[in-house]
Formats: sequence, C-alpha cells, structure tokens
Amino acid sequence: MEENPVKQITLPATVDSIPAVTAFIDAELEEIGCPMPVQFKIDIALDEIFGNIAHYAYAPGTGEATVEFEFDEETRTVFITLTDAGRPYNPTESADPDVSLSAEERKVGGLGIYLVKKTMDGIRYRYENQRNVLTLIKKI
Repeated sequence: MEENPVKQITLPATVDSIPAVTAFIDAELEEIGCPMPVQFKIDIALDEIFGNIAHYAYAPGTGEATVEFEFDEETRTVFITLTDAGRPYNPTESADPDVSLSAEERKVGGLGIYLVKKTMDGIRYRYENQRNVLTLIKKI
C-alpha cells in the first residue's frame, strides 16, 4: 500500500456531528475523484455507523468519536475508520434482518447495519485499547 497520510477528525459522538463528519469525508472523496454514486453509498454507511455511535456507544452519557480517512491509490480503495471509547459492540456479528418479511413483520433494528454490509466492500471490527475500531472499506 502506498504511503498516504491518514487524515482524521475527532468530534463529539452526537447526531449533530454527522454533517461535519460527512463534509470531512466528502471533501476527501472529491479530492481523489470518487464517483458520486460511490460517494453516496459511503455517506449512507457513514451516517448509519456514526449515528449508531451517537445513539448507543456512550448512552446515557456522551463521548467522542474519531473518523480517519485513508486511500490506497494503487488499489483505488478507501478505508474509513471510526473509533470510540464507548461500550464494546461488534456490528459485524449482528444477525441480518429477514428482508423477505414486510416492514410490519420484521423485528426493529438491524436494517442499517445490513445496508452497510451490502454497500461496502468490507467491514472490519476490532476492540483494542478499550476502544471500538470499525473500518469501512470501499473500492472506488
């Protein structure tokens, strides 16, 4: 992987921070010539993951989340890593919802993570140094 500097932003883990996180990532994606349909998928995944951190990681308290952006020019792959010090949670282990059921029949929850799994090329999770570290991987 070519050496590209990792760019990052740390913000309060609140829903109010989502526009700033999206603007940060979108600026990086535009700089590397990311096609708009791919950027849209990344934005939706980012909104879902950061929203989950905002709602659940520190509840009922608050904390911070760091978002890192890395791009591998050689493979044209974007790596977006979200880190928080909230309660441990591995979304990659969540069961996929039964999408064959109607919205009324399905259990509440899980659809957002399912969407992220379907739109990203990979998702990696680890719990390290008392922190959740989730990486979204997308080829552009």
